[in-house]
Amino acid sequence: MTNENPSIPPKKPAKAPSAPPARNDKGIYDARVLGKPRMAILGLQHMFAMFGATIMVPLLTGLNVSTTLLFAGLGTLLFHIVTKGKVPAFLGSSFAFLGGYAAVAPMLKHGVPNTEMLPYACGGVFCAGLVYVVLAAFMRAFGPQRVMRYFPPIVTGPIIICIGLSLAPSAISNCRTNWLIALVALLTVIGFNIWGKGMMKIIPIILGVIASYAVAIATGAVDLSAISQQKLVALPPITLMKFDLSAIITIVPLALATMMEHIGDISAIGATTGRNYIADPGLHRTLLGDGLATCLAAAFGGPANTTYGENTGVLALTRIYDPKVIELAAVFAVILSFVPKVGFVIQSIPAATIGGISLLLYGMISAVGVRNIVENRVDFSRTRNTIIAALILVTGLGFTFSTPAGLTFKVAGFSITLSGLAIAALTGIIANAILPGNEYVFHDGKDSEKDQYQTYKL
Repeated sequence: MTNENPSIPPKKPAKAPSAPPARNDKGIYDARVLGKPRMAILGLQHMFAMFGATIMVPLLTGLNVSTTLLFAGLGTLLFHIVTKGKVPAFLGSSFAFLGGYAAVAPMLKHGVPNTEMLPYACGGVFCAGLVYVVLAAFMRAFGPQRVMRYFPPIVTGPIIICIGLSLAPSAISNCRTNWLIALVALLTVIGFNIWGKGMMKIIPIILGVIASYAVAIATGAVDLSAISQQKLVALPPITLMKFDLSAIITIVPLALATMMEHIGDISAIGATTGRNYIADPGLHRTLLGDGLATCLAAAFGGPANTTYGENTGVLALTRIYDPKVIELAAVFAVILSFVPKVGFVIQSIPAATIGGISLLLYGMISAVGVRNIVENRVDFSRTRNTIIAALILVTGLGFTFSTPAGLTFKVAGFSITLSGLAIAALTGIIANAILPGNEYVFHDGKDSEKDQYQTYKL
């Protein structure tokens, strides 16, 4: 029977559900909407971001580059398994243990690796990774609330700022090798990130690498003549670790410093994405993942792993926070470790290219620290907060750029060096604990949506 009453409009057919938007109202991209091919390109972008710093550690210590890439990728995948695939973090080579390698296995004349002692240094790093596991168990048993009372935004914010600023000199040093190439990389990244359309807007780093690399080839700044000598496929060399008590005593204390840096990096990632990873999946899981990744790498001749600020800068730039993109980057790093020819091409990327890109990424890390302070409404009219921030910034930057860098002291006849970031973290933690008026309240993120973020009582 048809509806003969003209006053009642006929029903309109239901519309097919529209595709979800690529970005939400905050401008954050949903990587799933972009599709697998585009996600793969984003994964390559993260791999490029970590590559320069990651291969620098084996070059300075004598460890193998291919082995380093293999266990950076495997360590990152292990970290994502432990953290339930919730934290968009890439684990690359840690610079914090360079002093330990230099003490246990110093390079020989003319930069020849000390292959006899390197396995013992790796054994010490393995034990340092176990310290992470112990602390993770402690936090799991007692909960993060008691621990995180000592890490309010007035502590983590300035530490994040120091992380970015402490990396700045390396960016400038790389740029100085060829300012033309560096500026091409920098301006390409900025141009596509601001005025780019579609996919071009969210892969500015890859485009910056391509553009500056093309200029480098045109100006003769890249030498690819030795590529024919590289094998197409080869297994990364594996060197099993060995244990020595003196090496363990020398290297294990460095874990206390790197754990402070880990908390700062996780805070930086959380501040970038707007999520509280210390609550979910929990600081105990991120520490456990970092520690196990370090143990895995050290056991087979790789350097210690750590969460990478370079990739945090990429997150802030692209506004794509899907951990699966980082996992793809890890897979690419593993594949690259088996292909010496491709690895040779990537290693031939000029330092100026890395410098031009880092010039922006490192600054964005510090900007995230500023945002963390602003969004948590830290009151700098309170003298207490001003003092804590001042101490962190001065010690973090002062000890980082002093000569010699960091602070070295002896315990039981062994020299221990704390990095500037570790000193800043310890200074901030102690000052926050001692000075009266600590009103920070840490929420576990389980009660309400509001609790997904850190809060700060004024």
